Amino acid sequence: MILTIKGINKKFKDKIAVNDFNATLNTGIYGLLGLNGAGKTTLLRILADVSNESSGCILVDGKNKKDLGEKYRELIGYLPQDVGFYKNFSAEKFLYYVCALKGISKEEGKIKIDELLKFVNLEKDRKRKIGKFSGGMKQRLGIAQALLNDPKILILDEPTAGLDPNERIRFKNLIADISKDKIVILSTHIISDIEFIANEVLVMKDGVLVEQLTPNQMIETVRGKVCSININEEMLHNIQREFKVSNIARENGKLAVRIVGDERPNILGTVCRDEEPNLEDVFLYYFNDEAKLEGGISN
Repeated sequence: MILTIKGINKKFKDKIAVNDFNATLNTGIYGLLGLNGAGKTTLLRILADVSNESSGCILVDGKNKKDLGEKYRELIGYLPQDVGFYKNFSAEKFLYYVCALKGISKEEGKIKIDELLKFVNLEKDRKRKIGKFSGGMKQRLGIAQALLNDPKILILDEPTAGLDPNERIRFKNLIADISKDKIVILSTHIISDIEFIANEVLVMKDGVLVEQLTPNQMIETVRGKVCSININEEMLHNIQREFKVSNIARENGKLAVRIVGDERPNILGTVCRDEEPNLEDVFLYYFNDEAKLEGGISN
């Protein structure tokens, strides 16, 4: 299956949320990377047929989404940022409710629900009320509802937001497991979500697709643009003001500062060392001072 996003634009009054977005996707996992407000959710809502594009078109194997109509929606599984769970529903009752919405019969739904609750490791919690679920359990239930119709295109909007590290790992393993015969589009601004599972990364900035590359290719774009330097603490403010600093650590009474960018500091008595780049460096390079990276000075 080939999903073609062709010249998609979305305008809200005077704001352009998606601007001439073009991409071709095959089976595999695609990380849609960008800051909050980059237009990721708007694009995913268009792909999920929840919102209409202002112009452009979505094609599946050359056929227009609008012409396919219901057949297109049958291909889609969608996990929005807020699923809108009914807290007093059990996991099982909620999935039966979604089956009814999707036109899946009770007989077929029972088989699907049993399979999916086992698949997302909620089989023992099927009768438990959703209001008592953890964030990770809700996300796994969200994946189950998105998979009920065995979609060929799975769309996930910020699926790991609010999850603890263990839940995030379980979630990524789950996505990797189901991606072998699907197009999976995973929107995030968390680098670790996509670093090891995405086949390609789509970088979105101000509604525009600025790159579509494999993670390794993305890393190569900043090779030679990442270095580290040891400085005294009183130099830190000036370095942060003039350069993009991705990490600061204490080493032998000095600060080891990791810098990303085209320019390098030239400070008398110091040596700027080349460093192996990673996807976090890529993120900082593309999003400049807008990026808000977690962390600070580590000991």
